[in-house]
Amino acid sequence: MPSLEILAAFSVVCFLLSITPGPSILYIIARSVSQGPSAGVSAASGMALGSFVYVIATVLGLAAIFKYSPIAYTGLKIVGAVYLVYLGWQYFKPAEQLTGTPSLSNANNFTIMKQSFVVELTNPKTALFFLAFLPQFVNNEAAQVSTQLFVLGAIYTLITLCCDISIALLSGKLGSWLNKNNNQSHWQDRLAGCVMFILAGVIGYETVK
Repeated sequence: MPSLEILAAFSVVCFLLSITPGPSILYIIARSVSQGPSAGVSAASGMALGSFVYVIATVLGLAAIFKYSPIAYTGLKIVGAVYLVYLGWQYFKPAEQLTGTPSLSNANNFTIMKQSFVVELTNPKTALFFLAFLPQFVNNEAAQVSTQLFVLGAIYTLITLCCDISIALLSGKLGSWLNKNNNQSHWQDRLAGCVMFILAGVIGYETVK
């Protein structure tokens, strides 16, 4: 097991990384502003589950495939970008189609969690991040390196989840306040959709450059 000093330093670094603005935070804010705080919490939970899958993959050595296989890395990024475009388009659909299928803005929290889980799983950068970041805090002279990696990954996921939930709750309250003070009740959906398109565009640009 990592020492208390290492765990303390690791936790501080994780907290600072978690509150640094990035694509995942923008995604959670978009969900929260458009669909409310509970949707943001569901999005944060889904992304945390996706991150934890990559923690396990890192412990088992499976995440290294994205380091040594450019095709797998690029392919998964493309899938992620396409999925974000799909989610973004849902925000521009009417609240109810003729078929009775609800739009993304009316999706239940479990659906949002599943969608966010897929968004995180289709981000191979998470796997590469864990491969590069976690070993820096592992004591190679101690036994059970895999256990150390698992503990560190679990701590990182938990700290990030707590920070993301806080951001989701604040963003959701802001969205509710803005909605009450704005005659256009659907502007949050359009904004959320645009954020999804922008994130997809950034992924696409990084992939082809």
